Amino acid sequence: MRKVLILGGTGDAVKLATKLESIPKIEVISSLAGRTKKPSALVGQVRIGGFGGAEGLANYLRENAIDFLIDATHPCAGQITINGAIASQIAQIPHLMLVRPQWEKISGDHWIEVESVEAAAQVIPASVHRVFITSGRQQLEPFLQRSQIYPDTWYLMRSIDPPDIELPNSQVLLDRGPFSLEQERALLREYQIEAIVSKNSGGKATYAKIIAARELGIPIVMVQRPEMPEGEKVTSIEEAILWLSSQLAK
Repeated sequence: MRKVLILGGTGDAVKLATKLESIPKIEVISSLAGRTKKPSALVGQVRIGGFGGAEGLANYLRENAIDFLIDATHPCAGQITINGAIASQIAQIPHLMLVRPQWEKISGDHWIEVESVEAAAQVIPASVHRVFITSGRQQLEPFLQRSQIYPDTWYLMRSIDPPDIELPNSQVLLDRGPFSLEQERALLREYQIEAIVSKNSGGKATYAKIIAARELGIPIVMVQRPEMPEGEKVTSIEEAILWLSSQLAK
């Protein structure tokens, strides 16, 4: 048996693990950070929790005789992707990054592009009083700080699990995508949203909010992806399977 460790946490990781399970003589292990309390169901073995940095991940790869490492984490995860690249070099095993294409701004989009969630909170115009936060439940501190400067701003926060901190003058929607265009149009209108904060996640599951914002003329503060490390990259599950097949054939 050849062992494949998938650094997961995305829908792509779930689909990839399911497809790899059908390949003979492949043992799939999916690793989740444990930030989502109710993750999507996964086939094969599942490991939950951090590794302790790049060195800890390298130790895990060696101690568990992992043959291949596939990083299918969120494209904005940043540190775990860097750790995966370093750890695979230390352990001297083949490493692949499955990176879904990012969203591209088109005519009609009003994006304010920033490098971080901290910057996103700072650039929201003072004239905006109703903000839809879709950038994650674990990075709300910058908006808490902003609420002290602009106490009249109201925030709508959507996430799978309850947020780590509570924003004053806010409402939380617990929901998991994909979301339809009709749903997103209705939500933006119902809550009279004036600006959206989003990470450039890419993919189809949450792109409907981008279309709805374009139609309604709502600006999006778009947090850009962190720089990716050097290494082999693919943009689809099919390409990832082909990569693994080529590795198995060596």
